[in-house]
Amino acid sequence: MAHLTTAAPAELLEAVAETGTLSGASLAVFVAEALESADIRGERVLFVVPDTTRSMPMAAMFRAFCDAALPVAAQVDVLIALGTHPPMPEDAIRRWFGLSEKERLVTYGKVGIYNHAWDDPASLAEIGVIDAATLEVLSEGRMSMDVPVHINKRVLDYDHVIVVGPVFPHEVVGFSGGNKYFFPGIGGQQILDMFHWLGALITNYSINGTKTTPVRAVVDYAAGMIPIRKSCFCLSIVGVEAQAICYGTPEAAWSRAADRSAGLHIRYVKRPFKKVLAIASEKYDELWVAGKCMYKLEPAVADGGELIIYGKHVKEVSVTHGHLIKKIGYHVRDYFTMQMERFADIPGGILAHSTHVKGMGTYENGVEVPRVEVTLATSIPEAECREINLGYRDPDSIHISEWENREDEGILVVHNAGEILYHVEGM
Repeated sequence: MAHLTTAAPAELLEAVAETGTLSGASLAVFVAEALESADIRGERVLFVVPDTTRSMPMAAMFRAFCDAALPVAAQVDVLIALGTHPPMPEDAIRRWFGLSEKERLVTYGKVGIYNHAWDDPASLAEIGVIDAATLEVLSEGRMSMDVPVHINKRVLDYDHVIVVGPVFPHEVVGFSGGNKYFFPGIGGQQILDMFHWLGALITNYSINGTKTTPVRAVVDYAAGMIPIRKSCFCLSIVGVEAQAICYGTPEAAWSRAADRSAGLHIRYVKRPFKKVLAIASEKYDELWVAGKCMYKLEPAVADGGELIIYGKHVKEVSVTHGHLIKKIGYHVRDYFTMQMERFADIPGGILAHSTHVKGMGTYENGVEVPRVEVTLATSIPEAECREINLGYRDPDSIHISEWENREDEGILVVHNAGEILYHVEGM
């Protein structure tokens, strides 16, 4: 069962499961009521949704918003907010949205489903520039440069863009969701590189799970340049189901969902652990996303400890960015900031990923000392792990049952790692 509350007229609608999670039927009722209140009659509507690296009841939500919008809107399409992830093939799209071939062609045949293409200049449009003075204020003095803001130009063909996605603690922006589905979700590389590096300068350790951050300020400012109507469904997730859902402006809906995520998705432990075995979620098949195991668990690892990213399903560093990551390897932030001239040709998003995976540490007099050791127990070969400056352990040597229930010894096992953020109480 769910109850519907209105926080402010036409500003924020919310449905919360009284027990358990919201059923598909409850989500459908809520979405229909929300879109009716939004009055999308005659509008060209574009729904912006995540790819499979995010947990949510996507199939139920796809049916809910299409079934509610198709009878009244002039046009209904979907854009997958890939950021820089690889495009989803047609069969993967059907599975993600829970569609048979017949449903895809007939029931929802009028709905165009598109992948974002961040690296195709022809698919992007410039909608403004964040000038150096503004960026200096937004970044709290960390950056000062003019940054062009590009977005998927398809957006400009619609009357109303509606974001649909979950909210979790996040290593770059503090909490995901809301306007983050525009940037980096369907944005261009320049703004993406800028604010990912801004997040890296602040560090994952400090920013993850923090609601108000300079990066969120940048994302919200850039989203304000989008010259069409915007709204947002933000879901609060337990497992893969919705415990609550908000609808309103991207800022209002995200704010409510971020507050709820702080209670749902941050776990506090009494002391840091000397060893953490992070069993990567099956939805992470490359280190580019499996790195979230480190992002979410770094605060729970003791100084000098080890975090192991485990999962034979993780087969490579990155399909899209692997060549650049292999060029620079994984290093602590100061390794880059102390010698930026060496990395002038490396995009900020790549540098940010590198230091987020490696974690906190120092670089003094040419000596790099990470706070913790990051080890891969995946299908990435040992030679490649060493080449990119990460540790290696044979995944077949790890028997999970031998690691379980040893918290008193300073050993923690985390299943489906990558979405729940761990912090030490009082730190």
